[in-house]
Amino acid sequence: MWLFIAFLMVPLIEIALFIQVGGLIGLWPTLAIVVLTAVAGTYLVRSQGAQALGDLQSSFHQARNPTEPLAHGAMILFSGALLLTPGFFTDAMGFALLIPAVRQAVMRYAKSRITVQTHGFEREAPRGPASSSVVEGDYEEVDSEARPIQGPSGWTKH
Repeated sequence: MWLFIAFLMVPLIEIALFIQVGGLIGLWPTLAIVVLTAVAGTYLVRSQGAQALGDLQSSFHQARNPTEPLAHGAMILFSGALLLTPGFFTDAMGFALLIPAVRQAVMRYAKSRITVQTHGFEREAPRGPASSSVVEGDYEEVDSEARPIQGPSGWTKH
């Protein structure tokens, strides 16, 4: 229901703002502001998106939980869509999502509303000397002479 209200209210707010701002400053300055916010938003989304991608890659390299960088990247992507949509209200929302403190607040709110279920699996795999080094499995012995000789696998350099 709230999504229906948003799809109904956002265009009405945008139209009202266009009328008010256009009446105050005129048609061409209003259109110039809309175009300039789209250009500035594209630049900011691109630079912050690259930073979010770097944070995501860093979390993968350091074996950290990538949830937060992924969420920040998604919010930056959504802000880009808002900034490319013509209008003052959507631009304000898009620019707000480009502020890291606002994204952190959205993350805190989302974390308070989301429950993670693990279905019996451990949250994080144990690491270090306390973890077991026993690996269970089946094997089949292969006669090395019966195996056909092949060239290099392609995974190594010659």
